[in-house]
Amino acid sequence: MSSETYVGIAHLELQVPEARSLKAKRGPVRSLVEKIKNRHQVLIIEADHQDLQQRARLAICALSTSSVDIEARLRRVEQTVDQNWSGYVLSWEIEIVQV
Repeated sequence: MSSETYVGIAHLELQVPEARSLKAKRGPVRSLVEKIKNRHQVLIIEADHQDLQQRARLAICALSTSSVDIEARLRRVEQTVDQNWSGYVLSWEIEIVQV
């Protein structure tokens, strides 16, 4: 018996205009990552721009047997970002693949 498994990956590009150092960037990004982890069943990492003080790129991953569930879950994450991020959201991309 074969069941379908889906992986959803969202790439989120953020700007942290108030950050004047890497340390100043870390606080707001870490706070957002923790809120997302606590509210949603997703994995999340800082995937790029670790060396830039005013940019962050997060990769958010969700697994499910339903592509509809993944889409809904990642849209709820997007709403959490919109409600809690005081900087700029530069891009938000979702990709869902069946594995």
